[in-house]
Amino acid sequence: MTLSITTIISIAVPILCLIFYKFLFRLLGIIIVPEDRIGLVTKKFVLFGDKKSLPEGRIIATEGEAGFQAKPLAPGIYFWYWIWQYDITLQPLTIIPTGKIGLVLAKDGQELQTGYILGRKVECDGFQDTEAFLKNGGRKGRQSAVITAGSYRINTFLFEVEITDMVEIHENMVGIITTMDGASIDVGQIAGKTVEGHNNFQDADAFLSKGGYKGLQQQVILAGSYNLNPWFVKIEEIHMTEIPIGNVGVVISYVGEEGVDVSGTEFKHGNIFTKGFKGVWAEPLGPGKYPINTYIQRIEVVPTTNLVLNWASARSESHQLDKNLSTITVRSKDGFPFNLDVSQIIHIPNYEAPKVIARFGNMHNLVSQVLEPTIGNYFRNSAQDSDVISFLGSRKERQETARRYISEVLSQYNVNAVDTLIGDIVPPESLMKTLTDRKLAEEQKVTYETQKMAQETRQALEKETAIAEIQKDIVKADQGVVIAERVADASVKKAQGEAQSLKLQAGAEAERVKLQASAESERIKLIANAEAEKISKTGAAEAEKILAIGKADAEAYQLAVSAMGEGNFTQLKITENIGKEKIKIMPDILITGGNNDQNGALSGLLGMKLMDEMGRKSEKPQNPSQPKIQKKEDK
Repeated sequence: MTLSITTIISIAVPILCLIFYKFLFRLLGIIIVPEDRIGLVTKKFVLFGDKKSLPEGRIIATEGEAGFQAKPLAPGIYFWYWIWQYDITLQPLTIIPTGKIGLVLAKDGQELQTGYILGRKVECDGFQDTEAFLKNGGRKGRQSAVITAGSYRINTFLFEVEITDMVEIHENMVGIITTMDGASIDVGQIAGKTVEGHNNFQDADAFLSKGGYKGLQQQVILAGSYNLNPWFVKIEEIHMTEIPIGNVGVVISYVGEEGVDVSGTEFKHGNIFTKGFKGVWAEPLGPGKYPINTYIQRIEVVPTTNLVLNWASARSESHQLDKNLSTITVRSKDGFPFNLDVSQIIHIPNYEAPKVIARFGNMHNLVSQVLEPTIGNYFRNSAQDSDVISFLGSRKERQETARRYISEVLSQYNVNAVDTLIGDIVPPESLMKTLTDRKLAEEQKVTYETQKMAQETRQALEKETAIAEIQKDIVKADQGVVIAERVADASVKKAQGEAQSLKLQAGAEAERVKLQASAESERIKLIANAEAEKISKTGAAEAEKILAIGKADAEAYQLAVSAMGEGNFTQLKITENIGKEKIKIMPDILITGGNNDQNGALSGLLGMKLMDEMGRKSEKPQNPSQPKIQKKEDK
């Protein structure tokens, strides 16, 4: 793409002008610092009367020496900064984003104190006043103070800023603190004592100024976000300690002052102290969640509900305290070994829990050191005083005896024995077979005796049954007589009832016929009256009709006679009647003679004969399928 001369000039002229004015301003000693910059000043040489050089070990000038100047130029216009004497670097502002912190490393200042790794905080407006930092005793190296989110005018000739994340402790978690600076921990202690007023270790200088110790701290921090200097503290996040319902937590503290034993003179198996001292605390923690520093304190969870322990194979409770217990093997007086399943129910009151832990250290030790040997040895000793059969037969009594004995023993260890239960007893197989055979023989004997008694009872029963059967027939016969008498009585009463019923039915039928005849007579009378009325009215109507028709015909005849004449009208009516009545005006056979009159008589006789024959034939039945044939002869 080729640019025109005009375009090049339009772009180049402003740039050249800006360079010219900047160069001109620099020649005149004028410096312009924008709003988002600061001016870092480097002095190349000093004039007469100024200090010539910096003290040994220093790199930042605070008294006008040549070199990096402590005071930067804030946004604005400055004069007399000649180009041949000063070099001005425009530096962007230092910006710390939200959720971050700035760690500051000083390149100049006093040497750190022996034994310290961080420079203490001095008044310097958040490291923006370089002169104040150096004049107020600021030390070189990593600084204990941090700068939080925001914009800062930091002189990077002196300070180097490293941006890092804030520390976040999540819900239900605890922050374990280890400080990297401070006084040494006292002899005999494993963690520094709690120091107040340092805002959860966010103010490192307050912690150090109040005598805070380096190393593991007793104090912890809870869920939240913190401006913690990672050069000062290290954080380890752990879960809160939870004590379930039905349990208490006995606190064993590894830090604190040596306290006075509060367990009493009768308890000689360990020391118990009040809260805050080193050792087992007399007051246990109830159910809940606690921010426990597990490096300095240990919580032993002690069940305060009834606790069941099983001496049985392949059976263990959810608490797993009895996972190492197994079936107890004992030997009887007669030398037979057999196995016992035993369950022991114990209860530890919450006020006795610290003593149990002080004595045994934990619940597993209580089971292995007291409960397991006590219960196992008791049943072994008890079995040696009896044979297997007697032991099996006296199970209930031995269970009660064991409960009393074990309760007395466990009370010495601050444990309550609720109950002792004997489960399965498994004798040797050979002995069980002998006992089984013996028992079967005894049962068979009892069975035989029972069968014998059953036979005798059956015989007596059959005898009584036979008597009962005879008695049943007698009773049946007696009942038959009674039944027959009652049936006869019932028949008589039934006949009487039927006669009475027929009488009533006859009377009812006669009454019904009478009523029906009366009703029929009334109906016929009404019909006759109606029919007579109908005939009377019909006759009257018919007479009127005939009269009307006659009058109409008469009038019609008169009009026709007037129109046609009397003779013509008469001929017309005769013709209509001949056609209506189908009157023959011509004979069926017409015989005529010729001109010869002699033949007339003969022709008449033949004609009559022919008509007679035709009459006879017409009387004979004709086949209906044959049509009638009418002959007509013309002469």
